Amino acid sequence: MKLKAFALVSVCLLVITAISCSNTSSRSRKPVARIDIRFPKGKPVYGDSIRVQIKVDPKNGELQNAELYLDNELLTKSTSENFNYQVKSISSLGKHQFKVIATKTDGVEGVSYKNFEVFSRVKPQLLRYEIVHTYPHNTDHFTQGLEVHNNKFYESTGQNGQSGIYRFDLQSGKILQEFKMEEKYFGEGITIVGDKIYQLTYKAQKGFVYDLNSFARVDSFLYDTAEGWGLTHDGEYLIKTDGSEFLDFINPKTFQVERRVAVYDNNGLVRNLNELEYYNGYVYSNIWQTNYAVKIDPRTGEIAAKIDFSGLMSVMYNPEKPIDVLNGIAFNKSNGKMYVTGKLWPSLFEVKLVETN
Repeated sequence: MKLKAFALVSVCLLVITAISCSNTSSRSRKPVARIDIRFPKGKPVYGDSIRVQIKVDPKNGELQNAELYLDNELLTKSTSENFNYQVKSISSLGKHQFKVIATKTDGVEGVSYKNFEVFSRVKPQLLRYEIVHTYPHNTDHFTQGLEVHNNKFYESTGQNGQSGIYRFDLQSGKILQEFKMEEKYFGEGITIVGDKIYQLTYKAQKGFVYDLNSFARVDSFLYDTAEGWGLTHDGEYLIKTDGSEFLDFINPKTFQVERRVAVYDNNGLVRNLNELEYYNGYVYSNIWQTNYAVKIDPRTGEIAAKIDFSGLMSVMYNPEKPIDVLNGIAFNKSNGKMYVTGKLWPSLFEVKLVETN
Protein backbone atom coordinates (compact mmCIF):
# COMPACT_ATOMS: atom_id res chain seq x y z
CA MET A 1 0.00 0.00 0.00
CA LYS A 2 2.80 2.36 0.95
CA LEU A 3 4.60 1.51 -2.28
CA LYS A 4 1.53 2.38 -4.38
CA ALA A 5 1.09 5.70 -2.57
CA PHE A 6 4.74 6.55 -3.12
CA ALA A 7 4.44 5.75 -6.84
CA LEU A 8 1.33 7.94 -7.13
CA VAL A 9 3.06 10.88 -5.45
CA SER A 10 6.08 10.47 -7.74
CA VAL A 11 3.90 10.53 -10.84
CA CYS A 12 2.13 13.70 -9.62
CA LEU A 13 5.45 15.41 -8.96
CA LEU A 14 6.69 14.54 -12.44
CA VAL A 15 3.51 15.94 -13.99
CA ILE A 16 3.78 19.18 -11.96
CA THR A 17 7.46 19.56 -12.88
CA ALA A 18 6.74 19.01 -16.56
CA ILE A 19 3.96 21.60 -16.51
CA SER A 20 6.21 24.04 -14.66
CA CYS A 21 9.08 23.55 -17.12
CA SER A 22 6.68 23.93 -20.02
CA ASN A 23 5.41 27.24 -18.61
CA THR A 24 8.97 28.47 -17.99
CA SER A 25 10.12 27.68 -21.51
CA SER A 26 7.10 29.43 -23.00
CA ARG A 27 7.42 32.57 -20.82
CA SER A 28 8.52 35.55 -22.91
CA ARG A 29 12.04 36.74 -22.05
CA LYS A 30 13.25 40.33 -22.07
CA PRO A 31 15.17 41.38 -25.18
CA VAL A 32 18.82 42.38 -24.69
CA ALA A 33 20.67 45.03 -26.71
CA ARG A 34 24.42 45.23 -27.21
CA ILE A 35 25.66 48.81 -27.56
CA ASP A 36 29.07 49.34 -29.20
CA ILE A 37 30.50 52.85 -29.52
CA ARG A 38 33.46 54.03 -31.61
CA PHE A 39 35.43 57.27 -31.17
CA PRO A 40 37.77 58.81 -33.80
CA LYS A 41 40.58 59.41 -31.28
CA GLY A 42 40.18 56.17 -29.35
CA LYS A 43 38.58 57.91 -26.38
CA PRO A 44 35.63 60.32 -26.18
CA VAL A 45 36.81 63.91 -26.76
CA TYR A 46 34.71 67.07 -26.74
CA GLY A 47 33.39 67.97 -30.19
CA ASP A 48 34.07 64.57 -31.76
CA SER A 49 31.49 62.37 -33.43
CA ILE A 50 30.38 58.98 -32.09
CA ARG A 51 29.41 55.95 -34.14
CA VAL A 52 26.93 53.75 -32.29
CA GLN A 53 26.20 50.15 -33.30
CA ILE A 54 23.16 48.42 -31.84
CA LYS A 55 22.51 44.66 -31.91
CA VAL A 56 19.29 43.47 -30.33
CA ASP A 57 18.69 39.86 -29.31
CA PRO A 58 14.90 39.47 -28.96
CA LYS A 59 15.36 36.09 -27.27
CA ASN A 60 12.26 33.92 -27.81
CA GLY A 61 10.19 36.36 -29.81
CA GLU A 62 10.11 39.09 -32.44
CA LEU A 63 11.33 42.66 -32.11
CA GLN A 64 8.75 45.39 -32.54
CA ASN A 65 11.12 48.35 -32.19
CA ALA A 66 14.22 49.64 -30.42
CA GLU A 67 14.68 53.21 -29.19
CA LEU A 68 18.15 54.74 -28.75
CA TYR A 69 18.61 57.51 -26.17
CA LEU A 70 21.55 59.70 -25.20
CA ASP A 71 21.20 61.08 -21.66
CA ASN A 72 17.46 60.34 -21.82
CA GLU A 73 16.99 62.24 -25.09
CA LEU A 74 15.56 60.10 -27.90
CA LEU A 75 17.93 59.92 -30.87
CA THR A 76 16.27 57.38 -33.15
CA LYS A 77 13.87 54.44 -33.33
CA SER A 78 14.35 51.30 -35.43
CA THR A 79 12.48 48.08 -36.19
CA SER A 80 15.71 46.33 -37.15
CA GLU A 81 17.63 44.07 -34.78
CA ASN A 82 20.88 45.59 -36.08
CA PHE A 83 21.26 49.30 -36.80
CA ASN A 84 23.79 52.15 -36.60
CA TYR A 85 23.57 55.78 -35.54
CA GLN A 86 26.03 58.67 -35.87
CA VAL A 87 26.18 61.36 -33.17
CA LYS A 88 27.66 64.30 -35.08
CA SER A 89 29.27 66.06 -32.13
CA ILE A 90 29.65 65.49 -28.38
CA SER A 91 28.46 68.80 -26.99
CA SER A 92 29.39 68.49 -23.32
CA LEU A 93 32.17 67.10 -21.15
CA GLY A 94 31.73 64.55 -18.41
CA LYS A 95 29.74 61.40 -17.89
CA HIS A 96 27.07 60.34 -20.37
CA GLN A 97 24.89 57.33 -21.06
CA PHE A 98 23.42 55.61 -24.08
CA LYS A 99 20.23 53.67 -23.42
CA VAL A 100 18.32 51.26 -25.64
CA ILE A 101 14.72 50.32 -24.90
CA ALA A 102 13.85 47.24 -26.95
CA THR A 103 10.21 46.13 -27.16
CA LYS A 104 8.96 42.83 -28.54
CA THR A 105 5.71 42.27 -30.40
CA ASP A 106 4.19 40.74 -27.27
CA GLY A 107 4.92 43.94 -25.33
CA VAL A 108 7.82 42.59 -23.25
CA GLU A 109 10.46 45.28 -22.85
CA GLY A 110 14.19 45.22 -22.09
CA VAL A 111 16.49 48.12 -21.25
CA SER A 112 20.26 48.17 -21.89
CA TYR A 113 22.85 50.83 -20.99
CA LYS A 114 26.32 51.96 -22.06
CA ASN A 115 28.18 54.62 -20.05
CA PHE A 116 31.06 56.74 -21.30
CA GLU A 117 33.03 59.81 -20.25
CA VAL A 118 33.99 62.75 -22.48
CA PHE A 119 37.41 64.38 -22.03
CA SER A 120 38.76 67.78 -23.00
CA ARG A 121 40.34 68.13 -26.43
CA VAL A 122 42.77 70.73 -25.00
CA LYS A 123 46.13 70.06 -23.39
CA PRO A 124 46.40 72.88 -20.82
CA GLN A 125 49.09 75.49 -21.23
CA LEU A 126 51.44 75.48 -18.23
CA LEU A 127 51.96 78.84 -16.55
CA ARG A 128 53.99 80.07 -13.62
CA TYR A 129 53.97 83.36 -11.72
CA GLU A 130 56.27 86.26 -11.05
CA ILE A 131 55.71 88.50 -8.02
CA VAL A 132 55.30 92.13 -9.09
CA HIS A 133 54.37 93.71 -5.74
CA THR A 134 53.78 92.51 -2.19
CA TYR A 135 51.14 94.15 0.00
CA PRO A 136 50.12 93.56 3.64
CA HIS A 137 47.18 91.27 4.35
CA ASN A 138 45.20 90.77 7.56
CA THR A 139 46.50 87.59 9.20
CA ASP A 140 43.19 87.11 11.03
CA HIS A 141 41.31 86.78 7.77
CA PHE A 142 40.46 83.22 6.74
CA THR A 143 40.06 84.34 3.14
CA GLN A 144 37.24 82.82 1.09
CA GLY A 145 36.87 85.39 -1.67
CA LEU A 146 38.82 88.30 -3.15
CA GLU A 147 37.37 90.96 -5.45
CA VAL A 148 38.46 94.19 -7.12
CA HIS A 149 35.63 96.50 -8.21
CA ASN A 150 36.13 100.04 -9.48
CA ASN A 151 39.70 99.94 -8.13
CA LYS A 152 38.42 99.09 -4.63
CA PHE A 153 39.41 95.85 -2.88
CA TYR A 154 36.92 93.53 -1.18
CA GLU A 155 37.31 90.28 0.72
CA SER A 156 35.09 87.66 2.32
CA THR A 157 36.20 85.50 5.24
CA GLY A 158 35.16 82.20 6.76
CA GLN A 159 35.02 80.33 10.07
CA ASN A 160 31.98 80.43 12.32
CA GLY A 161 32.06 83.55 14.46
CA GLN A 162 34.74 85.14 12.28
CA SER A 163 32.99 85.40 8.93
CA GLY A 164 32.28 88.67 7.18
CA ILE A 165 32.78 90.90 4.16
CA TYR A 166 35.31 93.72 4.07
CA ARG A 167 36.55 96.60 1.97
CA PHE A 168 40.22 97.31 2.60
CA ASP A 169 43.06 99.56 1.53
CA LEU A 170 45.55 97.78 -0.73
CA GLN A 171 48.62 99.71 0.38
CA SER A 172 48.13 99.34 4.14
CA GLY A 173 45.75 96.40 4.45
CA LYS A 174 43.60 98.57 6.73
CA ILE A 175 39.89 97.66 6.93
CA LEU A 176 37.76 100.51 5.59
CA GLN A 177 34.32 98.92 5.85
CA GLU A 178 32.97 95.64 7.21
CA PHE A 179 29.95 93.48 7.88
CA LYS A 180 30.19 90.69 10.45
CA MET A 181 28.02 87.64 9.87
CA GLU A 182 26.05 85.79 12.51
CA GLU A 183 28.07 83.12 14.29
CA LYS A 184 26.00 80.30 12.77
CA TYR A 185 27.24 81.17 9.27
CA PHE A 186 30.57 80.22 7.71
CA GLY A 187 31.17 82.74 4.95
CA GLU A 188 32.40 81.70 1.51
CA GLY A 189 32.98 83.31 -1.90
CA ILE A 190 31.74 86.73 -3.01
CA THR A 191 31.18 88.58 -6.28
CA ILE A 192 29.97 92.08 -7.11
CA VAL A 193 27.31 92.71 -9.75
CA GLY A 194 26.29 96.33 -10.24
CA ASP A 195 25.58 97.79 -6.82
CA LYS A 196 25.17 94.42 -5.07
CA ILE A 197 27.55 92.02 -3.31
CA TYR A 198 26.58 88.34 -3.52
CA GLN A 199 27.97 85.92 -0.94
CA LEU A 200 27.79 82.15 -0.37
CA THR A 201 27.88 80.22 2.89
CA TYR A 202 29.66 76.92 3.45
CA LYS A 203 26.98 74.45 4.62
CA ALA A 204 23.86 76.52 5.25
CA GLN A 205 22.75 76.17 1.59
CA LYS A 206 22.04 79.87 1.73
CA GLY A 207 23.51 82.96 0.10
CA PHE A 208 23.16 86.64 0.89
CA VAL A 209 22.92 89.88 -1.08
CA TYR A 210 24.30 93.17 0.25
CA ASP A 211 24.14 96.77 -0.86
CA LEU A 212 27.59 97.61 -2.19
CA ASN A 213 27.76 101.07 -0.64
CA SER A 214 26.29 100.47 2.82
CA PHE A 215 26.99 96.71 3.22
CA ALA A 216 23.38 96.39 4.40
CA ARG A 217 21.95 92.93 3.80
CA VAL A 218 19.08 93.30 1.35
CA ASP A 219 18.21 89.77 0.23
CA SER A 220 18.99 86.07 0.56
CA PHE A 221 18.71 83.01 -1.65
CA LEU A 222 18.89 79.23 -1.37
CA TYR A 223 20.77 76.62 -3.41
CA ASP A 224 20.48 72.85 -3.67
CA THR A 225 24.12 71.83 -3.37
CA ALA A 226 25.24 70.70 0.07
CA GLU A 227 28.03 73.28 0.15
CA GLY A 228 28.89 76.67 -1.32
CA TRP A 229 32.53 77.46 -2.18
CA GLY A 230 33.48 79.97 -4.87
CA LEU A 231 31.45 82.65 -6.62
CA THR A 232 31.97 84.97 -9.60
CA HIS A 233 29.89 86.31 -12.51
CA ASP A 234 30.24 86.70 -16.27
CA GLY A 235 27.92 89.67 -16.75
CA GLU A 236 24.90 87.42 -17.25
CA TYR A 237 25.10 84.66 -14.66
CA LEU A 238 26.44 84.11 -11.19
CA ILE A 239 28.93 81.24 -11.42
CA LYS A 240 29.23 79.00 -8.37
CA THR A 241 31.32 76.05 -7.19
CA ASP A 242 30.60 73.52 -4.46
CA GLY A 243 33.94 71.69 -4.25
CA SER A 244 33.06 69.28 -7.05
CA GLU A 245 34.06 69.40 -10.73
CA PHE A 246 31.03 71.50 -11.66
CA LEU A 247 30.40 75.16 -12.41
CA ASP A 248 26.78 76.18 -11.82
CA PHE A 249 25.44 79.13 -13.83
CA ILE A 250 22.76 80.88 -11.76
CA ASN A 251 20.21 83.48 -12.83
CA PRO A 252 20.87 86.44 -10.47
CA LYS A 253 17.18 87.41 -10.49
CA THR A 254 15.55 84.03 -9.86
CA PHE A 255 18.60 82.26 -8.33
CA GLN A 256 17.76 79.21 -10.43
CA VAL A 257 20.56 77.13 -11.97
CA GLU A 258 20.29 77.68 -15.73
CA ARG A 259 23.06 75.28 -16.71
CA ARG A 260 25.86 73.19 -15.23
CA VAL A 261 29.27 72.58 -16.78
CA ALA A 262 31.72 69.82 -15.84
CA VAL A 263 35.38 70.91 -15.76
CA TYR A 264 37.92 68.62 -17.45
CA ASP A 265 41.43 68.62 -18.81
CA ASN A 266 42.74 66.10 -21.33
CA ASN A 267 43.31 63.54 -18.57
CA GLY A 268 39.98 63.68 -16.78
CA LEU A 269 37.76 65.66 -14.45
CA VAL A 270 39.16 68.24 -12.05
CA ARG A 271 37.51 68.41 -8.63
CA ASN A 272 37.84 70.77 -5.66
CA LEU A 273 37.20 73.90 -7.71
CA ASN A 274 37.26 76.66 -5.13
CA GLU A 275 37.56 80.47 -5.20
CA LEU A 276 36.59 81.90 -8.58
CA GLU A 277 37.32 84.92 -10.76
CA TYR A 278 35.96 85.72 -14.23
CA TYR A 279 38.26 87.70 -16.50
CA ASN A 280 38.48 88.18 -20.28
CA GLY A 281 36.14 85.31 -21.09
CA TYR A 282 37.68 82.74 -18.73
CA VAL A 283 36.96 81.51 -15.21
CA TYR A 284 39.98 81.22 -12.93
CA SER A 285 39.75 78.82 -10.01
CA ASN A 286 42.23 77.70 -7.42
CA ILE A 287 42.20 73.97 -6.68
CA TRP A 288 41.66 73.41 -2.97
CA GLN A 289 44.62 72.00 -1.02
CA THR A 290 46.99 72.34 -3.97
CA ASN A 291 49.39 74.99 -5.23
CA TYR A 292 47.54 75.18 -8.53
CA ALA A 293 44.89 77.30 -10.16
CA VAL A 294 43.23 76.63 -13.51
CA LYS A 295 41.93 78.80 -16.34
CA ILE A 296 38.59 77.43 -17.57
CA ASP A 297 36.62 78.04 -20.75
CA PRO A 298 33.14 78.51 -19.23
CA ARG A 299 31.39 77.62 -22.50
CA THR A 300 32.76 74.07 -22.53
CA GLY A 301 34.39 73.43 -19.15
CA GLU A 302 37.74 72.73 -20.81
CA ILE A 303 40.84 73.81 -18.90
CA ALA A 304 42.90 76.13 -21.10
CA ALA A 305 45.80 76.63 -18.70
CA LYS A 306 47.18 75.38 -15.40
CA ILE A 307 48.98 77.85 -13.12
CA ASP A 308 51.66 76.64 -10.71
CA PHE A 309 51.82 78.78 -7.56
CA SER A 310 54.36 76.51 -5.85
CA GLY A 311 56.77 78.41 -3.64
CA LEU A 312 54.44 81.30 -2.92
CA MET A 313 53.67 80.12 0.61
CA SER A 314 57.36 79.63 1.42
CA VAL A 315 57.92 83.36 0.82
CA MET A 316 55.81 83.98 3.94
CA TYR A 317 57.08 81.09 6.08
CA ASN A 318 56.96 81.80 9.82
CA PRO A 319 56.93 78.81 12.22
CA GLU A 320 55.29 80.94 14.90
CA LYS A 321 52.43 82.04 12.66
CA PRO A 322 51.07 79.15 10.54
CA ILE A 323 49.13 79.97 7.41
CA ASP A 324 46.59 78.05 5.36
CA VAL A 325 46.05 77.47 1.64
CA LEU A 326 45.86 79.78 -1.38
CA ASN A 327 42.27 80.98 -1.61
CA GLY A 328 41.94 84.37 -3.23
CA ILE A 329 42.16 85.32 -6.92
CA ALA A 330 41.16 88.69 -8.34
CA PHE A 331 41.77 90.80 -11.43
CA ASN A 332 41.55 94.57 -11.57
CA LYS A 333 39.59 94.80 -14.78
CA SER A 334 40.60 98.42 -15.35
CA ASN A 335 44.30 97.58 -15.75
CA GLY A 336 44.50 93.77 -15.99
CA LYS A 337 46.55 93.35 -12.81
CA MET A 338 46.17 90.00 -11.04
CA TYR A 339 46.18 89.55 -7.26
CA VAL A 340 46.34 86.43 -5.09
CA THR A 341 46.26 85.76 -1.36
CA GLY A 342 45.19 82.99 1.00
CA LYS A 343 43.79 82.00 4.35
CA LEU A 344 45.63 83.77 7.22
CA TRP A 345 48.32 84.98 4.83
CA PRO A 346 50.34 88.04 5.91
CA SER A 347 50.70 89.12 2.29
CA LEU A 348 48.63 89.82 -0.79
CA PHE A 349 50.56 89.59 -4.05
CA GLU A 350 50.27 91.25 -7.40
CA VAL A 351 51.52 88.60 -9.81
CA LYS A 352 52.23 88.27 -13.51
CA LEU A 353 51.60 84.99 -15.31
CA VAL A 354 54.32 83.74 -17.66
CA GLU A 355 54.70 80.63 -19.77
CA THR A 356 56.71 77.74 -18.37
CA ASN A 357 59.87 77.10 -20.39
